[in-house]
This record gives sequence, C-alpha cells and structure tokens, in this order.
Amino acid sequence: MQFKLGLIVNPVAGLGGAVALKGSDGSETAELARSLGAEPKAHSRTAQALTLLQPYRDIIEVYTVSGEMGENLALEHGFSTQVVMTCGTPTTPEDTEQAAKLLADAKVDLLLFAGGDGTARNICAAIGSEAPVLGVPAGCKIHSGVYAITPKAAGRVVEMLIKGELVTIDDADVMDIDESAFRAGTVRAKRYGEMQVPSELRYVQSVKNGGKESDELVLADIAAYVISEMEEDEQYIMGSGSTVAAIMEELGLDNTLLGVDLIRDHALLGSDLTAQQLLDAASQAPTKLVITLIGGQGHIFGRGNQQLSPALIRQIGKDNIIVVATKTKLQALNGRPLIADTGDQDLDNELSGYIKVVTGYNDHVMYAVGHQDLI
Repeated sequence: MQFKLGLIVNPVAGLGGAVALKGSDGSETAELARSLGAEPKAHSRTAQALTLLQPYRDIIEVYTVSGEMGENLALEHGFSTQVVMTCGTPTTPEDTEQAAKLLADAKVDLLLFAGGDGTARNICAAIGSEAPVLGVPAGCKIHSGVYAITPKAAGRVVEMLIKGELVTIDDADVMDIDESAFRAGTVRAKRYGEMQVPSELRYVQSVKNGGKESDELVLADIAAYVISEMEEDEQYIMGSGSTVAAIMEELGLDNTLLGVDLIRDHALLGSDLTAQQLLDAASQAPTKLVITLIGGQGHIFGRGNQQLSPALIRQIGKDNIIVVATKTKLQALNGRPLIADTGDQDLDNELSGYIKVVTGYNDHVMYAVGHQDLI
C-alpha cells in the first residue's frame, strides 16, 4: 500500500535570517538577501527529514512541484515522484498556494512543506483543513503551531504514519508577524487560521484512567463529537457495532446493533435497512456514513455490514465516510491496517490509504486502510 506524500519546498525560506533581514517575505527582500550573500536553507533542512524516510522508498510516492520546489530533492533521495505542477523561477507565494491546492486535490495522505510562517500562511489560505499538513522548520519566523520541532522530528512523525502507529490529528494555529514592524523592533503577531497537523499520540485528559482509556467515557466523547458535527441538511447512515450504537443511544434513538439505520435531524428515518433501501435513500439527499471496525479483525467493510454495497459506498464517497473507534480498539490491531473487503476490487483499491478516525471529542488519529489482498 503506497503512502502518498505531498511535498512543497519554499526555496527562499530562511534566506533573510543570516543577513539580519528578519525574514524573506516578498521578492525584493529575497533578492536583497541574496545580494548580501545569503544561502537558502530549505533544501538542506528538508533533506534531513527525507533522509529518515529513505528506508521506506518502496512504499512512498512523492507528489510535488517541479525543480527546486520539491522535485529535485525527492529525486536526489531516490523517491518515486509525481510532479503535479511546473513552476518557473523565481518562485512566488502564488506558486505555493496553487501547488497546495493541487496536492489537496490529489488526496495526498500528508502534505509536508518546508518554510516559515509566510509559507504556512500561503498553504492555510489555499487549503485550510482540507488535508493534514506538517511543516519542516526552515524559515526565520516559526510562530505557527504547524511545524515539527526540528526537520528530523518531521521525518519521525511521517515515519510513525507509515508504520501504522497511532498519530493524533490536532488543529494548530497559523501565526505570523509583521516583518516590517519586526525590523523596526516591534513584534506584532496575528492569527491567520488553523490547519490539521499530526502530533504525538496523546490521551485527552477527560478520558484518562490510570493512563488508559475508560471505554464508557471514550464512547460518550465520540458520540458527543459526532452528534455536534451533524448537519441539518444531511442524513446519516448508521452502521452496525457498539461504537455506533453509543451514538444512537446518546441521540435517544432505537438502534439495530447488527443492522444499519438511517437518521436525519436527530430523528430515526428507517431501521435495519436493506442495501437497496439504503441506495434509494442516499439518492434523495446528501448522505454521510458512520461506521466502526470489527474488534480484533479491523474490517470496516465486508463483515457484518453487507448492506453497505459498493454502489452505495461509491455514491457516498470516501470523504463522507466517518470512521469511529476507541484508541484501545485500534491498538489491539497491533499496526495492522483496517480492511476494506467490499467485494469490488477496484473500490477496495480506491478506499486504501490513510483515513481519519474519530477517537474522542475533537480527537482524531490517521490510520491506514488496506484490503484483504494486502493482509
């Protein structure tokens, strides 16, 4: 199973630091920095992260931008590379924004980018929370929470994802300061948005119990979060299993534990529906699917929920599938991927990759989805 790694390198990031320009935002500042003898740092710092990933070259596909914005570096390190955009020189912030949009459209599992706060601002403006991102610190200003502590730390986090370890996805602030004011001695920081970033595994304080999860509290947290995210104009197919049942219980609705139900506006529309009934319902209104995995096995499709037909899953779309599970349940898989065994090989391939799993209230992890042939 390939890991789709997006890569954007801002070639001028950090250019102004060594020559005391307090940043490199703007083409004029970058040119001034070069004229003063500044050397770019983004290439070498990104190389530190990619070097740690070289043992996984056979399973990593790098999606990137031409030349010095990522392609050259990926090829130097021996990665299979897909160029989604060609840019000229010098590169511009608009190039970064366009590249981020294209990589998000390509459904990369993680967008790794090298730069500073200006680069983070560009990517945030382009894609917001459309895809998980992680910054390699290479700029003069690193006030944003979307960066790893060091370039090597960025590589380690990507390695954790590739190895199937549980990595929480958090919202992190994108911050930047006014460089002109900073050069004049005034620090004026501003929040420009937030992006989703992988972080080290953590447990939410409210569900701690001697360092382990309390299933009852975790299920309540998961239920409360999923319900808080439900939209009035959408209907929800509720799959089988006890984790989904906890959501139905929180809603005060009857639940078919081993079947599939349909709800809208917190009301029950249908119980224990057939594959055809679900397909008909999904054609009538925007629909999302809430499912969990079979404990110990990891199946999300193909075991106990055959009502979720390939035609239905395709109609709903991968982006509208909400997977819920406790971290204890995921850890019991010992790194094995979730299994999509729909009976449609092409669909199983389409579902493969990394998916966000709701593991608590506003708490998520990225976890691999494979299919039976890969197990």
